[in-house]
Amino acid sequence: MSDVPAEAPGLLAVDLGLRAGLARYGADGRLRWYRSQNFGTQSRLKRAVPAVLHAAAPLAWLVVEGGGAIAEVWEREAARRALPVLRVSAQDWRARLLYAREQRTGGLAKEAADGLARRVIDWSDAPRPTSLKHDAAEAVLLGLWAVLEVGWLAQVPPEVRR
Repeated sequence: MSDVPAEAPGLLAVDLGLRAGLARYGADGRLRWYRSQNFGTQSRLKRAVPAVLHAAAPLAWLVVEGGGAIAEVWEREAARRALPVLRVSAQDWRARLLYAREQRTGGLAKEAADGLARRVIDWSDAPRPTSLKHDAAEAVLLGLWAVLEVGWLAQVPPEVRR
C-alpha cells in the first residue's frame, strides 16, 4: 500500500483545435501542467481524446473554449465518463482576466495572455516553458478562469495580478 495520497480530482482546460492547448489544474487552484498538442486530423483527435482525459485523471471538470465538431468530440468523451463540461468563449474568460485596453486587438490580447500565463506558471511553481505556445497560454488562462468560476479560488492571486 502506498503512503502517497491520491490527488483530488482536478480540472482540465482545453483551448480547442487540431492544435490544442491543454492545462491541468489541481483542486487547490494551482496549475499542475500545461502543453500544446497537435492532433493533426479530426480522426487522430477522436482517437487521442480518451487517452488525454485518462492522463489528466482524476478530473472533476473539463473546460473547453470554442465549439463545433471538435468540441463535440471532447464533450462526448466527457459524457461517457460522467465528467461535467463548461464550454466558454474566449471573450468570457478574457473579460474577467484581461483589462479592456489589452483586448482592443487580437495581437494585444495574445501578448497580454502570454504575460499573464507566465505569471500563473510562476505562481503555481509549474515547470517554466522554454517557449510558450499561444494555445498553451490560452489554456492556462482558460483554466484560471475556470477555477475562479467553480470556486476553487476566490480571486486572481495578487502575485498573478499586475
